[in-house]
Amino acid sequence: MRLIPREEKFYDLFEELANKIEEGCKVFLEMVEKYEYSPPKIAKLKELEHEADVITHRTYEKMHKTFLTPLDREDIYDLVNKMDSILDMIEAAAARMILYKVKKPTKVIIDQARILQEAIQKVKFIVHALRDMKNAKMIIDACVEINTLENEGDIILRTAMTDLFEHEKDAIELIKWKEIFERIEEAIDVCEDVSNTVEGIVLKHG
Repeated sequence: MRLIPREEKFYDLFEELANKIEEGCKVFLEMVEKYEYSPPKIAKLKELEHEADVITHRTYEKMHKTFLTPLDREDIYDLVNKMDSILDMIEAAAARMILYKVKKPTKVIIDQARILQEAIQKVKFIVHALRDMKNAKMIIDACVEINTLENEGDIILRTAMTDLFEHEKDAIELIKWKEIFERIEEAIDVCEDVSNTVEGIVLKHG
């Protein structure tokens, strides 16, 4: 039995942030699959990104006001900071597609977005499971799956870059696509960063 009760509100905040990230990815996937680059979609993504920022800062504030946190403070900071970065990267990729007036999403972007969605669903799972360390085995297994998805994303990016530099003759178009591809891959990479942080927490506390 604990002499001092743990502050459980942190898990509510982690889960709320994970839900926002999943919602943002869903909007982004709809954009690229249906070629719906409308101002309302971008506005919705921006709104979700702002809401995620608010949750992140609420977590920081609570961390500094709480005597006994359920996890080490550096782990809490690392976790929410990286989770927030996922949505930042999604919003940045979508904004560039509008800014650069992308005519039509390529198969590469759709493939990347689908991998990102899978990775984010698993991020949501491990974050929700973190509340109970009895879930340690399931969390570790899901972290391995996120790492596998990140490797798949790397392969898609490398193939896309090779094709881009071989066939795109317009240097400006090349730069545009390169930046968009890399932003989406960064979002997938940060999903792996989140899984690494969660895995470290589980190994420490499980």
